[in-house]
Amino acid sequence: MSQWKQIQQLEIRLLEHVDYLYDDNFPMDIRQGLAGWIESQDWDTAANDESMAAVLFTNLLSQLERVRSREQNFLQRHNMKIIQQQLQVKYTSNPAVMARVISTCLREERRILSSACMQEQGPLEKSLQNSVAFERQKNMDNRVGIIRGSVQLMDQAVKYIEDMQDDFDFRYKTLQSRESADRNSETMKQEVTRLQEMLNRLDFKRKEILSKMDVVIKEIDDLMTSQLNPELQDWKRRQQIAAIGGPLLTGLDQLQSWFTLTAQSLFQIKRQLDKLGELVVKVTYESDPIPLQKPQMEERVKYLLYHLIKSSFVVEKQPCMPTHPQKPLIIKTGVQFTTKVRLLVKLPEVDYQLKVKTTFDKDLPPGRVSRQFFILTNNTKVMDIEDYSNGCLSVEFRHLQLKEKKYINGTKGNEGLLSVTEELHSLSFEACFTVQGLTIDLETCSLPLVVISNVSQLPGGWASVMWYNLLTDEPRNLAFFGNPPRATWSQLSEVLSWQFSTFAGQGLNKEQLTMLGEKLLGQHASCSDYQVSWSKFSKENIPGKPFSFWMWLDSILELIKKHLLPVWNENYIMGFVSKEMERTLLKDREPGTFLLRFSESHLGGITFTWVTNDNGGEVKFNSVEPYTKNRLSALPFADIIRDYKVISDGVVPENPLKFLYPDIPKDEAFGRLYNSQPSKTYPYIASTLIPISELRSNASSTPPSCQSPEPPMTPGEFDMLNEHLCFDIDAMSSP
Repeated sequence: MSQWKQIQQLEIRLLEHVDYLYDDNFPMDIRQGLAGWIESQDWDTAANDESMAAVLFTNLLSQLERVRSREQNFLQRHNMKIIQQQLQVKYTSNPAVMARVISTCLREERRILSSACMQEQGPLEKSLQNSVAFERQKNMDNRVGIIRGSVQLMDQAVKYIEDMQDDFDFRYKTLQSRESADRNSETMKQEVTRLQEMLNRLDFKRKEILSKMDVVIKEIDDLMTSQLNPELQDWKRRQQIAAIGGPLLTGLDQLQSWFTLTAQSLFQIKRQLDKLGELVVKVTYESDPIPLQKPQMEERVKYLLYHLIKSSFVVEKQPCMPTHPQKPLIIKTGVQFTTKVRLLVKLPEVDYQLKVKTTFDKDLPPGRVSRQFFILTNNTKVMDIEDYSNGCLSVEFRHLQLKEKKYINGTKGNEGLLSVTEELHSLSFEACFTVQGLTIDLETCSLPLVVISNVSQLPGGWASVMWYNLLTDEPRNLAFFGNPPRATWSQLSEVLSWQFSTFAGQGLNKEQLTMLGEKLLGQHASCSDYQVSWSKFSKENIPGKPFSFWMWLDSILELIKKHLLPVWNENYIMGFVSKEMERTLLKDREPGTFLLRFSESHLGGITFTWVTNDNGGEVKFNSVEPYTKNRLSALPFADIIRDYKVISDGVVPENPLKFLYPDIPKDEAFGRLYNSQPSKTYPYIASTLIPISELRSNASSTPPSCQSPEPPMTPGEFDMLNEHLCFDIDAMSSP
């Protein structure tokens, strides 16, 4: 079943999250109309490959045209045409952006499908969903709208005062121009009285508008303090969680709307105050409220504008190597990485080009890290307005590259206190500009980065990125791993499930997480609040093994991603079951029943165990030597299960695998996953690679382990081996 069909079968609550994914950047009409084609393309690769993205974009438009030409409904055809034109405008010049949008939507769909399989959501995901509640957004929209309405009314009030003052000024000057002899006349006295009344009304209106301005300025101040800044911090926290595989990061366009509307209100109040200052030049009087209150109000407006714009400078896309798009915040020396910053306020005018400069490890205290780096490539770019980001100012650095500094006499400073993957670094962004006479210094920084020099350090680096962003919302705590906090198992298990949904397409269910908990925590696995230390998770070896828990789990993720994805997504791999539990599950099953689990003794290995009965009816268990990436590169895993043979006790080699646990016939389970086809190249005889294990006699009580040669033998190789060995394979005894 296609991913889109699975999505359509979700409950309403989850469908609302799906609906949130699709907008003008990628309309749901396209997802619906081209579901199969979209899912068959490699959007992840295209997102970081301009030429591939351009080809896919062209093909997408062709597919849309084909669908539109077959559409009978006139209105639907019209809508498809409009969508096609909008896509051309948005993405013709930058198709990689479209690829990134589609890749993100598909990945988030998989995460939603994965969460649907879970009996309950994890605590982090629950908290994030609460933080983006629609009611709170509606309240924010309403409050910003009321402020905008009040400011617009003040515009009218200022205009009314200006007209009233012009009338007063005209009458006053007319009165002054009269002859001195007329100044004691009754008419003159009436005119003076009228002017005094007009001045009293003008004074009242000036005090009234200043009072209204004061109220609105206080309202904006409160809005920024109590809602806008918390919303921004909430978005930054969700960005952290999204970076380590959590729910899709959304809401930046909404934040930009709030920031921009608030800034527009402040700029408008600033212009209104300027206008009131012009009116004072023409008409003023004793106890005039404008000269008394205007300076203080101007300072408050400038202060709010300064901090609003300064806080709106954010890292929209955290530093990431295009070669590892799903593992941001890890940078390898000598490898290009990308990052993007954005200004959430649409500025009315900027006096000159807004240049953004990047700096690595700015103001880092000496001795904090053992290695120092500098940016090898151009580190300054000009912000520009992008159509597909709703007209905001942003800049993307696509070709940044780090190089390690050379050290005199081999000294590296604080060497040995932390491992390479525990040292945290930071990328800073700076800019300065003037808008409407207000000079603003902008500065922001990336989340802490891990810098590696060898790809073998990638798993350790990713463990550090996960641990940091799971446990703190501090944007730049570079000393975090000097004393890293502990994580509860409920927190950690949720993040581990995200790793599987991100890299393998499907998260872990409750049973699998329980098995993992037993692997890591032993008898404490049932306690969701049990505290897991950083060292136990990533640094200490599993008892009796030469690797840590995370190294073992990461190797499994890589194995699934590269070799086991179809089998994993069909839920055929039980996964993390122990040998003891494995035998408990299989002992009462039909002979030939087998299950798939990951090796506990090998990094990145998968094995299968099947149950048999000997002549006396005693239950026996057999486990094949784990298949690693080297073996799985030679033959797909489903084909190995189909063709697997065992040589034992003079019996003709046969496949002992009959039923996938609990009782699914093997071919029924794996039939659609079989890949390899016999060669049809005439005049050669067709050949097939066959995985074969030799079941040797063993006097001990330990269940035998069947060893498989690497790579699997063809039938011809098997016959040749049987012919030339110094013993007869068929004559070997069974265990």
